[in-house]
Amino acid sequence: MAPLRVLELYSGIGGMHQALKESCTSAEVVAAVDVNTLANEVYKHNFPRTPLWAKTIEGITLKEFDRLSFDMILMSPPCQPFTRLGLQGDISDPRTKSFLYILDILPRLQKLPKYLLLENVKGFESSFARSELLRMLATCGFKYQEFLLSPTCILTRFPDQDLEDLFKDKVIDKVGEASSSLSSEEKNLDPDIGPDCSSKKSLPKGAFLFKLETVKEMERKHDQDNDSSIQMLKDFLEEENEEMSQYFLPLKSLLRYAFLLDIVKPTCRRSTCFTKGYGHYVEGTGSVLQTAVDVQLESVFKHIEDLPEEEKLMKLSTLKLRYFTPREIANLHGFPLEFGFPDKVTIKQCYRLLGNSLNVPVVAKLISILLG
Repeated sequence: MAPLRVLELYSGIGGMHQALKESCTSAEVVAAVDVNTLANEVYKHNFPRTPLWAKTIEGITLKEFDRLSFDMILMSPPCQPFTRLGLQGDISDPRTKSFLYILDILPRLQKLPKYLLLENVKGFESSFARSELLRMLATCGFKYQEFLLSPTCILTRFPDQDLEDLFKDKVIDKVGEASSSLSSEEKNLDPDIGPDCSSKKSLPKGAFLFKLETVKEMERKHDQDNDSSIQMLKDFLEEENEEMSQYFLPLKSLLRYAFLLDIVKPTCRRSTCFTKGYGHYVEGTGSVLQTAVDVQLESVFKHIEDLPEEEKLMKLSTLKLRYFTPREIANLHGFPLEFGFPDKVTIKQCYRLLGNSLNVPVVAKLISILLG
């Protein structure tokens, strides 16, 4: 049987390609398309044999699409028009132009692909762009299935579970028929969305509420950290060494953002979503790691607001907070150790590229279901 011919649109650093490999599907990526020069450098570094088209999708003609004669499309359109933290411009956002172009051109292909898989963020499922997608799928006679997934809930003992049973247990929003053509999944490890996969253990009696958090938020974090089906963060971390000093939070960030940080220990089983602004912006871009594991957060934060600045800083410094390294975030995304970045790509650029990427094991499992 001939390998599937796959077209990868919005290829980025190659998360879809990596997922395709890990799905053990017999396939060939006939073209990868992206305009991001830096992402293309990383893609070429990891998949040097794949034809890489550094052009806009709107710049690809119907004849060029037909010439590729692909069986499957994998795509991850820009999420900014749909993300909860953005303006939610939907189809009025210029960044959806290329996606609407794809929807227009697909029904006119000489040979329709057999399979489509699309990844985006929470918010896409209620967008006009999704409505246009479903209209195109109906026009072309596709059956489809949608998933809204959190990797915290499906990066759990995959080898021991039947795939269909796993998704029945973990999916919180499933629409359409069983033969899939669409999937929408939340990026990275994001505890703010997705099903509650916790062990339902209550917050310890007399638990101290520190930072600017509600009791509900504390309970959610406690539940997630007690879900033994999910790996601890320490399984994804690099060994501590002298180079780690560059990742420790600057003193001014500690003072300014102490009450806004999401602080996790290596024994935690959760983190917030790592965005492209991680390492540059502090608030809301991803968790920070407490490397002084024996220090209790309660002892640091209790009455800290009453202390003078120097003492406040001294207490916060005892936590030894640092950013996760790009390699660690790549690990959390499910990229294998052999996946790397060219030497010329800076740490800040790595964060940006990873923040725009996706979770490899999630997509690999979706591909397996799609072709199952």
